[in-house]
Amino acid sequence: MENLEETHPIATRERARLDAESIIEAGLRIASKPGTAAVSVRDLGAMLDAAPTAVYRHFRSKEGLMQALLDRLLAMSTAQVTAPTEAWRERITQLCTATLNVFIAYPAIAVEAIVLSTEGPAELDGVEIMLGAYAQTGLEGTELVRHYAALSTYMLSYASGIARAHSISNTLTAEDSTPWWGRTYPVTASSHPYIAALRDELTALSDREIYFLGINELMDSAERAGAQARERAASAEV
Repeated sequence: MENLEETHPIATRERARLDAESIIEAGLRIASKPGTAAVSVRDLGAMLDAAPTAVYRHFRSKEGLMQALLDRLLAMSTAQVTAPTEAWRERITQLCTATLNVFIAYPAIAVEAIVLSTEGPAELDGVEIMLGAYAQTGLEGTELVRHYAALSTYMLSYASGIARAHSISNTLTAEDSTPWWGRTYPVTASSHPYIAALRDELTALSDREIYFLGINELMDSAERAGAQARERAASAEV
C-alpha cells in the first residue's frame, strides 16, 4: 500500500496546519484589505494554500464561518470595555466606539452584523455588558430588555453601514468620517424650503457624529426611564 505522506505531501501539510483558528486569522487578513467586499471560501483556500472545500471540515457552512469571524470582531470590541461597572455610560461608549472602529477595520465581515447572529461567546459578552450597564440606571425586566434591544440594533446596524461606506471608498482611511448627507441635491427655497435653508448644516454632518449622537440619545432615554422606574418603586414602598 502507498504511503500517503509520500504521495500526497501537500495534503499532509494542509492537515497539519489547517484548523479553525488559522482559517479565522486568514479571514481577518482578507477582510482587512482595502476594497474587499466579501470573504470567500476561494480566497481563503488561496491564502492558506488549501482546497477551498477544506474550510468546511472546520465550519458547517459559509454562514458558520461568517458567524465565527463576526464573533471574533465582537471579541475585539468587548475586550476594550475597561471602565468599572458603575460607570455605565462610559462602558457603553467604550463598547460602541470599539465596535465602530473594529467594523471599519474589517468591513467585509462587519456587513454581516445587520442580519447575522454569531451565537458565540463574544456576542453573549456584548449582551451582558449592555444589560449590565442599563441595569445601573434602575431599569428592570421588559423595560431593560427593550432599551438594550434598541441600543444593540442601532449600534450594530449603523456601525456596519459606516464600515460598508468605507469599504467601497478608495480614499477613506480608518480615521476618516463619511458624510451623512452624501451629496448636494438640486433644490430651491420654493421647492424645498427647509432643505435649502439648512443645506450647509446637512452637508456638514458626518456618519460618525450622527452615530454617537444616536448612542447618547439612547443612553439618555434609558437613564430617564430608569429614574422613573426608581421613583415608581419608591412610591410603592411608601
